[in-house]
Amino acid sequence: MTKGIVKGIIANLVQVEVSGPVSQNEICYINLGGVNLMAEVIKVIGNIAYTQVFESTRGLRPGDTVEFTEHMLEVKLGPGMLSKSYDGLQNDLNKMKGVYLTRGEYTDPLDETSKWKFSPLAKVGDKVSSGDWLGSVPESWISHKIMVPFMLQGEYTVKSIVAEGEYKISDSIAILVDSDRKETAVNMIQRWPVKVPIKAYKEKPRPFKLMETGVRTMDTLNPMVEGGTGFIPGPFGAGKTVLQHAISKNAEADLIIIAACGERANEVVEIFVEFPELDDPRTGRKLMERTIIICNTSNMPVAAREASVYTAMTIAEYYRNMGLKVLLLADSTSRWAQALREMSNRMEELPGPDAFPMDLPAIVSSFYARAGFVYLKNGESGSITFIGTVSPAGGNLKEPVTESTKKAARCFYALSQARADSKRYPAVDPIDSYSKYLEYPEVIEYLNSHVSPTWVKDVTLTKDLLLRGKEAQEQINILGDDGVPLSYHDKQWKSELIDKIILQQDGFDKIDQSTPMIRQKYMLSLILDICAKDFVFESYEEVMPYYVKLINLCKQMNYVEFDSADFKKYEAELNNVVEERRAK
Repeated sequence: MTKGIVKGIIANLVQVEVSGPVSQNEICYINLGGVNLMAEVIKVIGNIAYTQVFESTRGLRPGDTVEFTEHMLEVKLGPGMLSKSYDGLQNDLNKMKGVYLTRGEYTDPLDETSKWKFSPLAKVGDKVSSGDWLGSVPESWISHKIMVPFMLQGEYTVKSIVAEGEYKISDSIAILVDSDRKETAVNMIQRWPVKVPIKAYKEKPRPFKLMETGVRTMDTLNPMVEGGTGFIPGPFGAGKTVLQHAISKNAEADLIIIAACGERANEVVEIFVEFPELDDPRTGRKLMERTIIICNTSNMPVAAREASVYTAMTIAEYYRNMGLKVLLLADSTSRWAQALREMSNRMEELPGPDAFPMDLPAIVSSFYARAGFVYLKNGESGSITFIGTVSPAGGNLKEPVTESTKKAARCFYALSQARADSKRYPAVDPIDSYSKYLEYPEVIEYLNSHVSPTWVKDVTLTKDLLLRGKEAQEQINILGDDGVPLSYHDKQWKSELIDKIILQQDGFDKIDQSTPMIRQKYMLSLILDICAKDFVFESYEEVMPYYVKLINLCKQMNYVEFDSADFKKYEAELNNVVEERRAK
């Protein structure tokens, strides 16, 4: 094992003189008065290794000893991770004592004393390879698959496998034999380096299935697909975290992983306090039962913040290989990028725009590329849908992190300060936002066959009406109410009708907070039908009261059960009001 001595310290960048071989991204421990501080090698020049320490380096001195571990930063994977709260290094936060995190304290992420009920899925003589299912254990409400370790290369034969029963995660559950007759004992624990994608699947096609989130502005106008990528940029207070909460609660996913990578401490506390209280509409139990939280606040060392997003993605890949639909939410990737910038500056690398690393677009793209839809070797499918938030300084969407993410993510949900200020929630700007999945032939085919044959055409028409309404609004603002033709007022209010009924949603209302696709289809068809009609007005003063009446009736429809007696009553009233001014 290679040892070393501290030679220089710049904040949490420590230069170590080594006496043997070290490799990039290797983990080492620096001894500070009997406390071991974890660090990662980020650069090697000659016999000097540059390491970033995941803790505060206060009190560290040249001459302190360092010990290298010969392995990269890894996560420990196995049953018992659901409903846990970890930090970026996968320490179980609930096991830590006291109000503040103690330096040099590392806890085991899994409970090795508990027993789990194991049921074998493979049998003696089966040919298996990395990622294949050997058995399963029930974890909360999901079937947690015990897989052939991802580290194993080539084909193996199952020599023996234990019978159904209760075992600890460290107990050997199977013995595998390779072609050279070498035996490998397998237990329920897996270890995997966080910066290396898990590729134990058969193929990774382009995602095509719609992932319902219950948020109309997303599902209708800019759909997210299962295994897709998206990001939510917006200024502070525009509702990024609120939108993520709404998605996590209502999205069509089996498992939710939240990476709070550098959020302010009070926002992270909110996640810890609120999530255990949220009811899960799918299971009727608590949402926390199918959630894992990875937390690093903005006052934690930057190195740990950088690690947290990779830890979250690796855990997501692990559950994806069980054939589950995983939703990964990162809040906020801007702070992750800031951590990258800080490390890059300390290493005195050539800076890019706004002092971010030159290769920031490549780092962001390679991370987003780890999400996706996969077919497993046994024919099952799994997916990771990744949605990150970006907090651009001053709401500037032209800054490097937003621009780099734009190149990588397929969906763009731009939050508008103006919409947030005028209490239009969710504050997603319908004009600036987009979903590139609407251009994919396989997605168009899926939407047209599963939602409606004219769905994509209707969505395009809706966006066009919103744009025309915005243009009309700008003209009215410049020229005044009586300085524009009557048709401008009509266009503006038709766009307002779409905005109020389709785009805006009431998160506090039991019915309106989540809208299934069948209801979205019906309401969009209804609103587009109204927008297609010509109405007769004598003056512009008649336009607003009439459309306000239409909007109020449509809102009442949004607040009652779909297709109920009340719903039909409001719809009949709406039809009567439409006929009042309809051009004959």
